[in-house]
Amino acid sequence: MFENRQGNNVPQVTFRTRRNHEWVDVTSDELFKGRTVVVFSLPGAFTPTCSSTHVPRYNQLAPAFKAQGVDEIICVSVNDAFVMNEWKAEQHADNITFIPDGNGHFSEGMGMLVDKEELGFGKRSWRYSMLVKDGVVEKMFIEPNKPGDPFEVSDADTMLDYIAPNAEKPKDVTIFTRPGCEFCVRAKGMLHDAGLSFEELVLNRDYTEATLRAVAGQSTVPQVFINGEHIGGSEALEAYMAQAKAA
Repeated sequence: MFENRQGNNVPQVTFRTRRNHEWVDVTSDELFKGRTVVVFSLPGAFTPTCSSTHVPRYNQLAPAFKAQGVDEIICVSVNDAFVMNEWKAEQHADNITFIPDGNGHFSEGMGMLVDKEELGFGKRSWRYSMLVKDGVVEKMFIEPNKPGDPFEVSDADTMLDYIAPNAEKPKDVTIFTRPGCEFCVRAKGMLHDAGLSFEELVLNRDYTEATLRAVAGQSTVPQVFINGEHIGGSEALEAYMAQAKAA
């Protein structure tokens, strides 16, 4: 079993980061002292679970965390600064600070450095998350010690539910559009005005008409989906917004 370090100070280390093509040393105190920070650590940049789920959800929920007094969300991995910077760019994770623990000193100090030699990874961090206040670990969520790469408790939703069980989470919104569509522009404007972030899929770039028919049962755009519910086009979206405002 891994040691739960709740109530202990985070390790005092110096991280070697890269900013604007310059080396910048960042200490533990600079990251944690006098601040409330959420940290999640994982086995490696660009790895499947980390890229498809762990990082994107923390990035999406960042505004909800900040509304609860969290100053910063930090992703730690035993990778070098160049890899971490490229991974952040690839993930479009502008709401997260990526910290390279290249030598594994922070992970080792947390008791989370593990041997991944069978995968050719060498030493890497076990997957976990923690809430740190003024340099002291208040809460840790450590993945169970079992084979593979378990991902059960260190996710963003579990952490946010601990900090604020009743916190409002952002809606999952996707809009299918095509270039030059005035109704698509109108629908996106309504979403912006309502403060709803969305993913936009553009015809013949991200999807085909066959996909739209398969998903929405229609071939006209825009088509808006919110939290798994098919809302429809711009007029349907306007009615949905009016109903939500009246509720």
